[in-house]
Amino acid sequence: MLANHLGKTTRNRRKELGITQPHLAELAKVSTNTLCKLELGQGDTSLDVMKKLAEALGLELKIKVKKIVNGQ
Repeated sequence: MLANHLGKTTRNRRKELGITQPHLAELAKVSTNTLCKLELGQGDTSLDVMKKLAEALGLELKIKVKKIVNGQ
């Protein structure tokens, strides 16, 4: 679910800015393949990649950590 949301958000913002995938990948210093997979909601994306893309797209990355109590 997070991967799909992240992918859609990235793709929508990229298109709003009129940036191609190769150009965004270059700006964020990630591979085009990584960006393509992210936009499709496939695979895991590291926090480092998310931070780089957010910065390149002018977005703020907020991370919410959920406390797990007693293994639940």
